[in-house]
Amino acid sequence: MNTFGSIKELLKTLSREHNLFTEIFGKRKSLSFKYENALDLTDQDQARIQYLIDRSVIRQNGEFLEMDDLFLQFFEQILEVNEEINLSFINEHIEHVRQNILYYNNENTEHRKYSYLRIIKRAFRSIGVVTMRNVIDLKRNIDTTFKSEPNYKIKKIKLEKFDEKRESIHNLIKLTENIINIQEIDFFTNVNDEELDRIITRLKITLNECRHNLIEIQKQIIDYLNQIKQQAISFEKIRHVKYLKDQFELESQTNIREILESNLDVIFENRPSYPLKLSIDFLQNDDEVLESIRKVFTRMQMGRNQMNQIADSIAPDYLDIQTEEETNIDLYQLKEKFKQTDSDLFSLLVSEMENHQMSFDDCVTLYCQLVSNFDQDMQITNQYSHCNDVEYAIVYPNVKEQKKKKKKI
Repeated sequence: MNTFGSIKELLKTLSREHNLFTEIFGKRKSLSFKYENALDLTDQDQARIQYLIDRSVIRQNGEFLEMDDLFLQFFEQILEVNEEINLSFINEHIEHVRQNILYYNNENTEHRKYSYLRIIKRAFRSIGVVTMRNVIDLKRNIDTTFKSEPNYKIKKIKLEKFDEKRESIHNLIKLTENIINIQEIDFFTNVNDEELDRIITRLKITLNECRHNLIEIQKQIIDYLNQIKQQAISFEKIRHVKYLKDQFELESQTNIREILESNLDVIFENRPSYPLKLSIDFLQNDDEVLESIRKVFTRMQMGRNQMNQIADSIAPDYLDIQTEEETNIDLYQLKEKFKQTDSDLFSLLVSEMENHQMSFDDCVTLYCQLVSNFDQDMQITNQYSHCNDVEYAIVYPNVKEQKKKKKKI
């Protein structure tokens, strides 16, 4: 695995790819940052993306990219947006303090003693910062879980886990104070260092503030758990009431009618209206009121003067009785008539034109309808004839079908 050769190289890389890091960090909670999106932010230069992958700044997962956990944790801690409450840092710093105090007490060289003292100072500063940050993150996560988590069971489990972390932070605070005030009191008494005294004083103030915040967090968790319990009970009742309503057993299985009739809450009452009556003197002496009255009167007069539009009278010609005759020909009856004749279909239709007052176009239409609907009862020959510039196939009744019927009879 390649690494950065210097801090300058690291800072230069972070500065050059700041747009890419901003987008990936913004989508850190969902694996939705695609490789093609990274190309758009790096001027379509795949070498720049591969450079970051080789140095474990980002990781590739198929067609998606995500920031490495080390850099992700670094940015979250610096920006104070981390959601994970990590108590191991406090434990590590406490153990670090104990070890370096032991080294300090057994060291004879002043220079090396001072190096151990610097590590102890840095550890105490980190304990105060990390503890306060964990308390802030714990409170934010509790609020977010209670307001955003839709599942009641999961919400309850998460709040109980947060309460366990609250207790762990409280124990670590007690352990830190025990080291300062009891276990290593000789060390703090013998070391004459003003900076260490300031750090310890500031640490005590921070730990005391964290302890008070943890007390408020405990009350908040208890209150949230009680609300969840009450909401769960109400939800079960509502679900049972809905079940009885769906089964049409609500009134027979419960006393809901008596409860509603005896309920006198204001929310069930009609909202009263209190009209405001102005005095006569005010109406007579105020010019603005007089102008308003005139506007209202004018508006009322305009609405009253509007007349409904009257429709024009109906023309006498429209009321005259008009009759329209339409000739309907029964295709089935015409087919049976055709089967009883020996002539072709089109000649039969032409002869029927005068009886039914049909036009030649109607005759052609009937010919097509009969052939398409009753082709099994007809014998379509390969012979063609002409009539009025229309060429048609000569069609006779199906002789085979007629013989079959006669045999059946």
